[in-house]
Amino acid sequence: MEIINDIRALEVGEVLTNVDIKEYTTYKVGGKALGLVYPKDVEGLIILLKYLRENNIKHKILGKGSNLIFSDEPYEGILIKLDSLDTLEIKGKEITVGAGYPLIKLAIRLSRLGYTGMEFAAGIPGTVGGAIYMNAGAYKSDMGYIVKSVKVLTPRYSVVEMTNYDMQFHYRSSFLQHHRDYVCLEATLILEQGNPEEIMQLIEDRKKRRLESQPLEYPSAGSVFRNPEGDFAGRIIEEIGYKGYSIGDAEVSTKHANFIINKGNAKGNDIKKLILEIKQKVKEKYDIDLKVEQEFVE
Repeated sequence: MEIINDIRALEVGEVLTNVDIKEYTTYKVGGKALGLVYPKDVEGLIILLKYLRENNIKHKILGKGSNLIFSDEPYEGILIKLDSLDTLEIKGKEITVGAGYPLIKLAIRLSRLGYTGMEFAAGIPGTVGGAIYMNAGAYKSDMGYIVKSVKVLTPRYSVVEMTNYDMQFHYRSSFLQHHRDYVCLEATLILEQGNPEEIMQLIEDRKKRRLESQPLEYPSAGSVFRNPEGDFAGRIIEEIGYKGYSIGDAEVSTKHANFIINKGNAKGNDIKKLILEIKQKVKEKYDIDLKVEQEFVE
């Protein structure tokens, strides 16, 4: 409790203790975390990170926990959520938005206002910061297509603006994934004006297709593997006979084989075992090295 008392004394924001990680991830798995902190602003985040790093305390920034698989063991560290960084400013084609702003909420709000370019994000759970970190995408588009610049906190605690080019956006990848001491604080997007009715109709049509083709009624974290070039991970997984295969309550969805679902009481370790088993079988049979989109957190 000494760490928690120290953090509370810093007065950087709300501090929760002994939190159940499964409440903060879309897979609904994970053990207990020592603490969860909601910094009230960027200054509070800087003070918190300085304390954690100087004292070698394990920590991780969470968005909506939509791409993370936590171990069932206790997380002996501090989780950080940037929910307070949720400003939104719209100036013509330029939209400036905080890293903690929910991605689906942003996509729907801007689409209703007649902005086109974020339709792909209307079904992606996560925050703006998490989406930039992952370069989240769907329907042959991603954040890299719409981001003009990103405001980040550097490892030396200065706030700098990085251009789209600086961010090194590639398929489900960005500069931030390879430089984890940098933290996304805010992004400026460029969107075009379109017809609000047509935009919302497209979103509704896609939503209907997702409900029919994806197991959205169960906890999951979306696509488990990246699609290999010229093929689909789901098709390959089905081909090796893993559709419907399960370890404990972790199951390869019968609706979409590139989804692993929590049927009720899955463990993080069950999901991890299932992912690694599929990866190994595909490598053995087809010599394809499937890339895991999700992150294992110990």
